[in-house]
Amino acid sequence: MGTGDRPLVLLTGASGYIGGRLLRALESAGRAVLCLARHPEFLRSRVSASTQVIQADCLDRSSLTAAMAGVQTAYYFVHSMGSAGQFEEEDRQAAQNFADVAREQGVERIIYLGGLGIQDQALSAHLRSRHEVADILRSSAVPTIEFRASIVIGSGSLSFEMIRALVQRLPVMICPRWVEVKAQPIAIEDVVAYLVAALDLPIAQSAIFEIGGPDQVSYGEIMQEYARQCGLRRWMIPVPVLTPNLSSLWLGLVTPIYARVGRKLIESMRNPTLVRDPSALTTFEIQPMGLKEAVKTALHNENLEYAATFWSDALCSSGKPASWGGVYFGTRLVDSRTV
Repeated sequence: MGTGDRPLVLLTGASGYIGGRLLRALESAGRAVLCLARHPEFLRSRVSASTQVIQADCLDRSSLTAAMAGVQTAYYFVHSMGSAGQFEEEDRQAAQNFADVAREQGVERIIYLGGLGIQDQALSAHLRSRHEVADILRSSAVPTIEFRASIVIGSGSLSFEMIRALVQRLPVMICPRWVEVKAQPIAIEDVVAYLVAALDLPIAQSAIFEIGGPDQVSYGEIMQEYARQCGLRRWMIPVPVLTPNLSSLWLGLVTPIYARVGRKLIESMRNPTLVRDPSALTTFEIQPMGLKEAVKTALHNENLEYAATFWSDALCSSGKPASWGGVYFGTRLVDSRTV
């Protein structure tokens, strides 16, 4: 339960990349935090003494009731991208369970991070599922703040680590068409700032905020900026015939990205992810940094022994047996356990 004037905040996905960064920010701000985890033993060593950790699984509705008792605000950062099965169905069921129990337990606010992309266009399965999850959370009638973001620039994020691996390993890149697709990248520090600010935003109903940095650039331009700041010269040769499936095979040959997650991410890159509604800039007192500053900050963290959080941490926390031993990715061992 929250104590005194500190309402209780429920955080799912605290073992993942975004959730792990947010956990540190919430603790630093003195918030009363309760982390929901399927395997609490993995997470307990990472939280402060004042943060609670409770065992629960969003695919098991009965386990959520006790977890949400007394919660004022709930962050929802659950996905099944690492699943070997139908990840869309798992995402749908987990979100429905969470929404139903949040309503029953009197949760006052849900905060969710999804993806940019125009819904009436042919979205990838990953982006389509992100939007569907948001719709399910809103259907609970609990006021839901949804943030929609493009590629997150930060040491340890899946998208940024893929860019890092490609640029570091390939002086000449045979690039599929998705390298030319436009995105509006945002620094992880700015994403976390928005998520924390949403706790105190006065709202009476659900709201959607599209967030991104000031630069609209292609994935190729992001890679070239990374190369420039690393003092590397890279040549990119576009080959429009490579399909997303062939692209994932190509990436598998040159990067240690986990295959199932990487393939789903690449399929999403065919969709432009640009901010169309800039209302977040006037609603929040946050001015996101540009691409150059975001890459510079990520490189600074990359040169530390470990990134503060890493995209594969959530994979490692599931407790399911790995189907293979894993590979070293930068300084961290990446295995194939599901999210």
